[in-house]
Amino acid sequence: MLRRRVDHLLVGGGLAAANCARWLREGGGDGSILLVGREPDPPYNRPPLTKGYLRGKESREDALFRPDEWWDEQRIELLTRTSVMKLDAAERVAVLSTKDEVEFDTALIATGANVRRLRVGGCDLEGIHYVRAFGNSDGIRAEAAEAERVVLIGGSYIACEAAASLTAAHGLKCSLVMLEEVTFERHFGPEVGRFFQDVLEEHGVEVHGGEELDRFEGEGRVRRVVTKSGLSLDCDFVVVGAGVGPDTTLAKAAGLEIGEAGGVRCSARLESAVPGIYAAGDICEYDSPLHGRPMRIEHWDVAFNQGKTAALNMLGRGVEHDAVPYFFSDLADWASMEYVGPGSGDTVIRGSLDDGSFTAFYLDDGRVAAALTVGRSDDLEHARRFLAERATPDPAALADEKTHLAGL
Repeated sequence: MLRRRVDHLLVGGGLAAANCARWLREGGGDGSILLVGREPDPPYNRPPLTKGYLRGKESREDALFRPDEWWDEQRIELLTRTSVMKLDAAERVAVLSTKDEVEFDTALIATGANVRRLRVGGCDLEGIHYVRAFGNSDGIRAEAAEAERVVLIGGSYIACEAAASLTAAHGLKCSLVMLEEVTFERHFGPEVGRFFQDVLEEHGVEVHGGEELDRFEGEGRVRRVVTKSGLSLDCDFVVVGAGVGPDTTLAKAAGLEIGEAGGVRCSARLESAVPGIYAAGDICEYDSPLHGRPMRIEHWDVAFNQGKTAALNMLGRGVEHDAVPYFFSDLADWASMEYVGPGSGDTVIRGSLDDGSFTAFYLDDGRVAAALTVGRSDDLEHARRFLAERATPDPAALADEKTHLAGL
C-alpha cells in the first residue's frame, strides 16, 4: 500500500474531470493533479457513441478529449481502470481500487451516471445492448455487421440517434418501441417531437409509440420484443436507451448532502457542503443563478463547462456557474438540432416545421426557458441572451419572422 499526496484529486474519467484538469492549468495552477477514471480509455466525448463513431465516421482518436501525450505535457497524472473506493471528506484522504491512499487539498467528484437497466422477463438474454462507453458502441457495431433487424427501446436521444445511425450506415431495419406517443415528446413537446419522428419514419424507421415493454423472448439470445399491448417484434438484437441515473454512491458514502433531484447539493460555485470538495456533471445539483433554483442537468456540454467552473474555484477564483446549457443532436445526416435550456413551457414556433427550418422557443410564465433550433443556428445566440436576461418577449413577435430578434 502506497500513501501519497496531491494538490487536486479529480474523481471520474469523463469530460467534467478532464476539463477541470485543463483549466487547473490554464487558470494558472501549478499544483499536482491526479485524475482517476474507471474506464480503460482516457476521457472522451460520449455523443459520437450513437452518432459518428457508431456510423464508422469517427475514430476513437477523434472522440478523445485530448491526445495521449497531452496529459504528460500538462503534468496531469491520469489513472485509467481505477476507481476511488472510499473518500474521507474530513481527513481529505481517498482510497483507490489499487489499495493506494491519496491525500488531497481539493477534490472534484464527477462520477457521472449509470444507465438505467430494464428489469423485465428475458432482460438477461444475450444481444441486449446499452450505450455508455466505447465498448458498448463496439458491440453494437459488431452485431450490425451480421444482423438485419434491430429493436430499440426508448423515444429520446440514445434510441433515436442509434436508430438513425444503424439505418443510414448499416442498412438495418430499425423499430423504435417507446412509452411516449411521439419521439422526444418529454423534452420538446408533441409538435416538435412529431417533426423528428416524421424524419425517422421517412427514412424507414418504424416507430411504435405508447407501448410499454413487457418482455424479451429467445433461447439464450434475444429474438423477440413483446409489449404489454401484445405487439410482437422479431429482432436480431436490441439497443436500450432508457435514460441514466446519477452515480452518487461515492458521494453518499462520503457523507455529502444529496438534493431533491438526486445529485450532490452544491452552491452556485459547484462547491459541496464540505469546503474544498466540488461536484460537476451528471451528479451535480447546484444553485443555478440562471434558473433561480437548484438544477441537475444531464448533458455533456454542462459537464464540460462545469469542469471549468470547478477548476477556477479550486484555484480560489470564487466564480458562479452561470453558463447557458447547450447541446446538439443529429439523426444521421437527415436532421440536426441545437438546444439551449433546459426548460419547458408553451411552445412558440419561428419558421417552418414543414420546411425543416425552425426555432421552437419554450415560454414558462412568459419567460424564455429554452429554445431548440433546426437549420437556424443564428437564432440560438438570441435565445442565449433571452435565457441569461430572463427575458419575457412578446410571443407574437417571437413567431413573426419579420421581427428582428435582436430588438426583443
